[in-house]
Amino acid sequence: MTLKYKTLVTAVLAVIAVYFLIPVYWLIVAYTKSSADLFGSFGLWFSHPSPIANLKTLFSYQHGIYLRWTLNSVLYAGVGSAAATLLAAAAGYGMAKFRFTGRKTAFNLILAGVLIPSTALTLPLYLLLSQFDMANSYWALLLPSMVSPFGVYLCRIYAAAAVPDELMEAARLDGAGEFRVFATVGLRIMTPALVTIFLFQFVGIWNNYFLPLIMLSDPHLFPITLGLTTWQSFASRDPILYQLTVGGAFVSVIPLMIMMVILQRFWKTGITQGSVKE
Repeated sequence: MTLKYKTLVTAVLAVIAVYFLIPVYWLIVAYTKSSADLFGSFGLWFSHPSPIANLKTLFSYQHGIYLRWTLNSVLYAGVGSAAATLLAAAAGYGMAKFRFTGRKTAFNLILAGVLIPSTALTLPLYLLLSQFDMANSYWALLLPSMVSPFGVYLCRIYAAAAVPDELMEAARLDGAGEFRVFATVGLRIMTPALVTIFLFQFVGIWNNYFLPLIMLSDPHLFPITLGLTTWQSFASRDPILYQLTVGGAFVSVIPLMIMMVILQRFWKTGITQGSVKE
C-alpha cells in the first residue's frame, strides 16, 4: 500500500468521522446555551455557557419530572434487557443442545420474528395488553421488552458453536442436573454473546419511542424519549422547553456512552466468537 493511498484513505475516514461527530458536538454546545442563544447565536460555538444552571433547571422543571422519566427509562431498559437476555440464553441454549419435536419449526418462527419490524407489532400488543388491563402501566413496556428474537437466534448459534458437548457431559457425570449445567457451564461460556444481546436490547429499549407512545398516557410513566417529545410539542408556547429538550437529549445519551465504553470489549468479542465452529 503506497503512501498516497494511505493518505487518501485516512482523509476519507477523517471526513466520515467529522460527519458523525458534528451532531454530537452541536448537542454539547447547544446544551450549554439559553433558549434565546439557541436561535440567536452561531450553532457550532459557545455563547454565554451555563451548563450547571441548565442542568439544575432541567431536573427541577415541573417538580423534577425529567428525573422521573430517567428512572423510568432505567427501569424499562435495565429490567427488560436483563430479562430478555436470560430468556434468550435459555431458549437458544435449549435449541442448540437438545433434540425435541418441532425444534426446527420453532427456530424458523424465531427467524421470522427477527424480520418483522417491531412497529408492526405495537398495535396488536396494545390490544392484547388492554384485555388484561395492563395498558398505561409499567408492564405495558416491560413485557414486550423481555422478548428478543434476535437474542434467541444469536444464543442458538453461539451455544451450538462455543459450548462443547463433552464439557456438558462431564458436568452431568459429576452429578449436575440440566439446570445446573446451563447455569454453571452454558452461561459462563456464552457470556460474550449475552453481553452483546444485553447491550443491543438496552439501547433499543432506551431509544424506543413508538411503543411508549401507544401504550402510555400517564406522564409519570413516560420514558425519556416520549417525555422529551412532549416537551418539544409545547415549546412554541413555552420557549424554555427548547433548551430543556436539548439538554435532556444530551443527558439521555450519557448512560449509553458509559455502557458502550464499559462493554465494548465484550461486545466486539460477542460478535465474532461463536460465528465459526472450530
